[in-house]
Order: sequence, then structure tokens, then C-alpha cells
Amino acid sequence: MWPQPEPLRRLGPPPQRLFAVGFTPWKRKYLRLCFPRSELVYIDDPGQVPATGAVVAWGTRVDAAALRPGVSLLRVEDGFLRSVGLGADLVRPLSWVIDRRGLHFDPRRPSDLEVLLSQTVPGALSVEAARLRDDIVTARLTKYNVGAARWQRPRGAKKVVLVPGQVESDASLRLGAPGIRCNMTLLQAVRVAEPDAYIVYKTHPDVAARLRAAGAGESLARTWCDEVVADVPMADLLEAADELHVMTSLAGFEALLRGKRVVCHGQPFYAGWGLTHDLHPLPRRVRRLTLAELVAAALIRYPFYFSRDGRRLSSPREAVHELIRWREETGGPVPWWRHAQRTMLRRAVGVR
Repeated sequence: MWPQPEPLRRLGPPPQRLFAVGFTPWKRKYLRLCFPRSELVYIDDPGQVPATGAVVAWGTRVDAAALRPGVSLLRVEDGFLRSVGLGADLVRPLSWVIDRRGLHFDPRRPSDLEVLLSQTVPGALSVEAARLRDDIVTARLTKYNVGAARWQRPRGAKKVVLVPGQVESDASLRLGAPGIRCNMTLLQAVRVAEPDAYIVYKTHPDVAARLRAAGAGESLARTWCDEVVADVPMADLLEAADELHVMTSLAGFEALLRGKRVVCHGQPFYAGWGLTHDLHPLPRRVRRLTLAELVAAALIRYPFYFSRDGRRLSSPREAVHELIRWREETGGPVPWWRHAQRTMLRRAVGVR
């Protein structure tokens, strides 16, 4: 096992007993890896946690205001290098993030990630982060690593602008987008700002798989852009685009890794540090970061990484190599059994 991962040190001494909310059975082995010394008690009602107790919750499942005074709360979300396949497809993860202060996509208050981004990075860690970034870009990795269609930059296009769609019910838009929260409103704003650019709109992969509902008016996207793509790998688009416009999409972070210009219409975790053009700047984010410092915090110090079999913790570099092997083994068109599974999942989430 990779000795004492950075996130374990960051979280400090684990609670003796940890009450867990919102973790489906298949997620529980990963939670055990993150808290190997804690007794995990799975509950449905966080109100039953005693004062001075500790709760770990998936995403926004628990309202902190509903907890008794003195109860501490940790929140868990998928990491930024996750898998070859969609979380909505129930594909197992290679990384999680755990935050004691809040959520990395909720800019209303500082998260653990924001605190890490505000801290000085040791030189050795900065060098490690630069190497990790090179590995990710060279391997053409993104969060989900899906898509099989081929796409090329249009000949003669002087400027290509990519607009990645988001799931409009996503909490990151509700919490982290003070202005535009609708894909089509964003697309219209980009067309006004870039009247002569070749604008590409990429449908969110969960929406393309019909595992999440399309946004308001999304079927009219072609009205305001030059092309709509769905099954094209995000890495192909990031390499070809000159600029991205995002609300809170992680694609903006992935574009920064590749040296692209990113315009933020929301307040994602990577905005406000001098690396993006921010339409809604956060006054408390005043430190100017290098890309290596951004990577050090977001991809080394913040996440937990798991082996592909889910039996142990691993390192960021090992996760990169596992994603490469995983994609080589299973990448390409969606297999028939995944289509069959999606039919059942659509019924469960109420998407037709």
C-alpha cells in the first residue's frame, strides 16, 4: 500500500465511530478504505447522531443545520480522475474527495480544497504535480474517459470555442453559478461574446446516455452554435479548442491542464486564482497560482485514490496508469449489456 496517503494526513485523527449517510452498499468498501480505523455505522436519519458525534455523508444528502450542536460533518464526492465510464452508469470509481469544511463546488464558504489552494506548495510537491499533469495530458485522460466518435477541428476555423453542457439539476449549478445556470443561456451568451468563432456544444455524457434529463431548450442548441457533439471524447475536443466557456464544469479544469483559455461564468474551485477569466470573481481568492500548484492541491493533496479492484488505496500516478490500462481494455463503443442496464437505470431515475 502507498504509505500514508496525503488525504489521510490532511483529515487528521479519525473518529472512533463514524455515522455514514447516503452510501449504497457498493460504495461502502471504499468508505472503509478511507476510514480503516473507524467503526462505521450506516444510518438513514442523521438526527439520531449523538452530540459530539461525527457524520460522513455522500454529497448533499445531509443538511448541516439538521444535525445536533457539536456534531461534525464530512462530505464525500467523486474525484476529478474517476473512471472509464460514468458514475451514473454505476461504474466503480478510482477516486473520491472528502471535505471537512463543505463542498468543493459550493463557493459560499471555503472548502478544504480552497484552503489547500491558498497554501504554499513545497517545491518537491510542485515538481511531482508538474509530472502528474504531463502524464494526464499525454495520456489524454479526463474524469470519465468516455466517447468513441471521431472529431476534427474544422478546416479554416480561426477560433474554436467549446461549451460543455452540464446537468442542470446538478448542485454545483445551484450553489456555484450566481448568474447563468442554464446551458442554452450560456450558449447564447457565448455566441454574443464570440460572434465569429466556431462554437461547439458538447452534450453532457449523462444526458447523452439519457441517464439525466436534458436542460431547458437543449434540443435547440444548434440555433446558437455551429456544431453539437455527444459521443466525442472530451480529450479530443480540449486539444482542438482554443477556448472554453463554462459555468462550473470540470472541463474548465481539464482545459487549464492543457494550457487553454477558460472563461468562467460561475465560480468553480479552479476559478479566482489567476488562471481563468472570471465573470463573477470571488474576492477572498487572492493568491495567484501556477498550474503545478493547482494540480498539487486538486489531484494530489485532496483526493483519495483506489486500486481498480477496490481493495486498497493507491497513489495519483498509479491511478493514471490504471486508467490507461482500463481504457485500453474496455474503451470504445458502449457494449450491449451497458445499454440494457441503462434501460433499467432510466426507469429508476425517471428519465425516458
